[in-house]
Amino acid sequence: MSSASSAVTQTAFQKFLNHPADLGGILQGIEKKSITHYQTILDNQPTAGLEALVFAGVGDLSRPAENLSLSQNVALAATGLIWSRYSLVIIPKNYSLFTVNLFVAGTGLTQLARIFNHRREVAAEKAASTSE
Repeated sequence: MSSASSAVTQTAFQKFLNHPADLGGILQGIEKKSITHYQTILDNQPTAGLEALVFAGVGDLSRPAENLSLSQNVALAATGLIWSRYSLVIIPKNYSLFTVNLFVAGTGLTQLARIFNHRREVAAEKAASTSE
């Protein structure tokens, strides 16, 4: 099949993925279509969205424990732990991504501890009030 006819049948996304541009040699030695390829492209601001999660998590530390969501904080803690590990497995290692995800995991785990402590205190108060 000629390149002209294959270009017509490709979707816009496939054209993007298969584009021969190399950003002026920045990606030499990095296999195209790998996570490292796209991370190198986005290397200027790899953690901008995650920093917002950290700030939101730190802001939630002032909220009362009864208003915190268990499922949301389990998701934040798990996401932070998984991506912290992943950022150290990929080549090249991404320490800024590791640091931000470590803080996401930390805020999630701190909130989970607050939720469980609050629920334990409520259960103890309920048990004490029923025994009187």
